[in-house]
Amino acid sequence: MSQTTTPASAREDHSFFGQPRSLANLFGVEMWERFSFYGMQGILLIYLYYSVEEGGLGIPQVTAAGIVGAYGGGVYLSTILGAWVADRLLGSERVLFYSAIVIMVGHIALALVPGVAGVAAGLILVAIGSGGLKANATSVVGTLYAEKDPRRDAGFSLFYLGINLGAFFGPILTGLLQQSLGFHYGFALAAVGMAIGLIQYSFGRKRLPAIASHVPDPLPKSRWLLYGLIGAAALVLIVILVMTGVITAENLVTIVIGLTVASAILYFIVILTSKHVSSIERKRVYAFIPLFIASAAFWSLYQQQFTVVTIYSDERLDRGLFGWEMPVSWVQSINPIFIIVLSGVFAAIWTKWGTKQPSTPLKFAAGTAIMGLAFLLFLPFAGGAANSTPLLAMIGILLVFTIAELLISPVGLSVATKLAPEAFRTQMVALFFLSVALGSAVSGLLAEWYLTVDESLYFGLLGGIAIVIGIVLALIARPVLRLMSGVR
Repeated sequence: MSQTTTPASAREDHSFFGQPRSLANLFGVEMWERFSFYGMQGILLIYLYYSVEEGGLGIPQVTAAGIVGAYGGGVYLSTILGAWVADRLLGSERVLFYSAIVIMVGHIALALVPGVAGVAAGLILVAIGSGGLKANATSVVGTLYAEKDPRRDAGFSLFYLGINLGAFFGPILTGLLQQSLGFHYGFALAAVGMAIGLIQYSFGRKRLPAIASHVPDPLPKSRWLLYGLIGAAALVLIVILVMTGVITAENLVTIVIGLTVASAILYFIVILTSKHVSSIERKRVYAFIPLFIASAAFWSLYQQQFTVVTIYSDERLDRGLFGWEMPVSWVQSINPIFIIVLSGVFAAIWTKWGTKQPSTPLKFAAGTAIMGLAFLLFLPFAGGAANSTPLLAMIGILLVFTIAELLISPVGLSVATKLAPEAFRTQMVALFFLSVALGSAVSGLLAEWYLTVDESLYFGLLGGIAIVIGIVLALIARPVLRLMSGVR
């Protein structure tokens, strides 16, 4: 595929709300991918634990929560594969395109293949495809800007707006179809959404900077066979472990957590010891470590929207609206509404403040602490009767979720591209997503704990821990900033 736009001309473009025009194309594909992703995830947990008579699979609630957590972790864990393929084989843009196709096929499997087989095939394909798309879409957005372009954080905030437009409409529409026609119709709509995103993205690929397709560290062809055999052996090993009962639905989330921790440690070691990394780049990677820890803590609470908050909404939330009970999945569209409203506000604030805005470590510290506060806000309703929590209270809690998210997620994507060594540009983004993978998987494990302990203890303890982590990060913000070597 030829690339007709030079990096310089793309970076000087201001035609999309003051941002490069290609941001609009990436905005679109990410919006539709998130439509399909969150639309499917909005009904996934209840599909797993609803009875067969209700159209579900009848899996025990604890096991179902663990599966959703493991799947969420798997999505972000697979960003390693997508980033590696981009940096060593195909380049970010091509991986993004091919990953979108894999995602669409996964949603089709969920829609058409009944039972556990459809869930297994669909979730594996969606996880692999989403991992490839997420890291590389973020990396391609990063190529639209020079390193110190002051529009960068604002551009990522607009990109995040596209994510949340999809995240809003996905659960709304799939939830309606699930409630009126059945789960598989909801999954089918997710497949249609991804197809739309794939088509619109195809028309704008040639406008992207040539660097978006650049392979920064090509794998020598002499080693392709070796890596292919390693991949095939790993796949065979996983199949054997599943068939022999070593890997089960009950322990899957624990295995994903272990793999994620091991992968993160290994990734940091590989980057920090690479001969392709300069001394300044190495300092910046060290600075990323406390941000990684805070991010993992944040996501372990935030991602409970798909585990604990879903169960809470199904059993404890008053979802009545003028005599009609809204679908459970609609609760997951509350957060995107606030993102849509507030992302532009945050982008404007960062743009107006310019170099005077808080540093990235302070944004992370505030986001983590505010996320802890959101959990403490559950305490007045802890231990109440079924359907006793007012919808307005949940809306308020999710508003606090949103404020915390806007201080960490788009800022985290941006800082990953700014701190990344040149030879690990996409893989550094994948490292940020490993923090999301760890948090997502832990959210599934925590959901299992939630189902067995007192709610006051659960929300109080987790909220308090997050606040302490935020305070510690704020206290060490200055030395972290020094390690970032000019990056804020």
